[in-house]
Formats: sequence, structure tokens, C-alpha cells
Amino acid sequence: MIRIAVLTSSRADYGIYFPLLKKMNADSFFDVRLIAFGTHLSKKFGNTIEQVKSDGFKIEAQLNTISEGDSPEDIADSMAKTLSEFSALWKKSAKNFDWVLCLGDRYEMFAAVASTIPFNLKVAHLHGGETTLGAIDNKFRHSITAMSSLHFVSHKMYAERVKEITGSSENIHTVGALGLDNLKEIPLFSVDEFKKKYGVDLSKPTVLVTFHPETVSWENNVQHTEELLAALGKLKEQIVITMPNADTMGNHIRTQLKKFIKANPTRAFGFDSLGTQGYFSCMKHCSFLLGNTSSGIIEAASFAKYVINTGDRQKGRLTGKNVIHVPVENEKILAAVQKISSLAPLDSSNIYGDGNAAEKIISIFKEISH
Repeated sequence: MIRIAVLTSSRADYGIYFPLLKKMNADSFFDVRLIAFGTHLSKKFGNTIEQVKSDGFKIEAQLNTISEGDSPEDIADSMAKTLSEFSALWKKSAKNFDWVLCLGDRYEMFAAVASTIPFNLKVAHLHGGETTLGAIDNKFRHSITAMSSLHFVSHKMYAERVKEITGSSENIHTVGALGLDNLKEIPLFSVDEFKKKYGVDLSKPTVLVTFHPETVSWENNVQHTEELLAALGKLKEQIVITMPNADTMGNHIRTQLKKFIKANPTRAFGFDSLGTQGYFSCMKHCSFLLGNTSSGIIEAASFAKYVINTGDRQKGRLTGKNVIHVPVENEKILAAVQKISSLAPLDSSNIYGDGNAAEKIISIFKEISH
């Protein structure tokens, strides 16, 4: 048996982890315990710790690490809180784990991983080697890679970058994007089921919008939000909006989106969190995606959905033929919407894999543990 502490700080990483956690939990070889922190414990972000609890996974600890504000000082303060809380946790629990599993590139994930170093904990990292030039996450992701001993990457090109960062080709495994496993494992809601649960009729043409701040050039987020809302105001389609994450200027974007929703109550609907099942169900039934979320880059292709990717937040990621890149400008966004209406239907091929990442990760853990 190997004992794994899984670091989860938000609805986003938990949704990606889910198929792996489910398989590990059913396998007696693994003793998996979650450490929940970040926005999981925030009412503003949907109190998603309740979803984790209802799914029945063992929770080692719940750590309150997030600051209420979204200024650069608040982000740094959240990082400091994360280091402090994890320091106290590892003092008691480090000896109980063989591995720490982390995912992605968030500032709070970086702080949590950094806390493992003095305790000589071994870290396994999912989704390393990727690039997002419009987000400070880029620096955090590469730093997490440097602190990790085992790497599960989503594409062979990212494996090469991890090799460059670590200076070694050992312990780097191309498994594909773990989130794609959800599309095979989780039963999605029908249009009627979605309407009953969320009050939104997806039989109507619908745009799924997720728009996060650009944290490298965060001073542009006010203008970006104005441009986005100007475009949304001119769309004919119904709009489902999932709220931005806890980044610099995220509160501003959230406030403006909620004002837009309040002003357009019959065609715009907002959610702090749809949950993994709800989000992918909406993706399945929507007309197209709009915004700057990684799910548009990674998962949307498997639903054969076009994506209008705005701005630079995801700049540097490998993208499929379904992604249309535009600056965050009202007219450019609307031109892309018009373009989609004339494009041929897509197939569901995806450059990020076939939805079997969890099995590959489990096999690798077992292989290195014998």
C-alpha cells in the first residue's frame, strides 16, 4: 500500500482529479487522503468542500488559507497563509504519507508544494510543462515542476519542457489530460435534467462563458471586462456564465458579470459552480464556448465544440482546430461568433488524449512502488 496526500484547492482541480480519486479509492493498493484548502472553504466560490464530502473521499484536513480580497497583496497574503497552515499540518502528518499529489499551476498550489520541501516529502505533479503567458500561473507551474519528483504530463511536447526544467528525462510520463477521463466516467445530464436542476433550458441556443482575469497584465482587466460585456450584450443566444476564480481582479469581474446577469434575467444565468457533472453537461448541450478557461482548450474538443478563446491568459497552450483566438475586443469577439455560424461541424478528436489517464497514472504508481 502507498499513502498519498492529494492537494485540492478549488472546484477546478478537484473536477480534474475526480476520475483518478475514484479509481484509487476503489483499489486497496492506495490509501488516499485529501487536503482541501483555497476556495473550497469559501462561500463566495460555492463552498465546494461540501461536494468533496458528499463524494465520500477521506479528508485529512481542511485548511482556511484564502484572503477575501483580490489585490496583489491579498494574493501574496493567501500564499503566506497557505505556507503557514501546511507547515503546521506537515509537522503532525508528514510521516503518514509516501507521496503528495498536486495538480496545475495556481499560486496557492505553489505555496502548498513549497511547504513540502523542508519535510522531504515526495511530490507528484499533474499537468506540468504547459505554458500560459497571460497568467502568473506560468511561473508557479514551472516552479512546482522543479520541486516535484514525478511528472504526469498531458502531451509529449510538455514532456520535453519538463525535461528542460528538471534537467532529466527520468520520471516523466505522458498520460494525457486527466480531465478527459470524466467524459467517459461521469453520466451527463439530459437537457430536461439540467433544466430541472439548474433552471436553464439548454434546448435554446446557449453560449457557455467562463472568463478569468489575466494576472500578468491585471491592470487591463477592467477594460477587458467592459469589452466582454459589450459583446455579450449583443449576442442573440442565451448565456450561461460560470464565475471567475480567485485571481487578481477576480472580484471586479465577478461583480460586473453579476450586474449583467441582473440586467438580463431572461437570457443570462450565473453560477459560482455547476460542479463537474453540471459543467460538462452544459458544455455538451451548448452551442459554443466563450472566454479564457483551460477547459475550452482541453475538454471542449471532445464535445466537438468550437471555442472563442479571448486574450492571452491561455497563450502558449497547444490548441486544437476547434479553438479560435481573438483579442478581448467587442467587435473581434462578435466577428468570431459570426465565423462559427459558417464553419463546418467538428469531430470529437482531441490532442490531449483518449480519456485513459487515470489507469496510466495508477499503473505507474504501482510500478515505481515495487
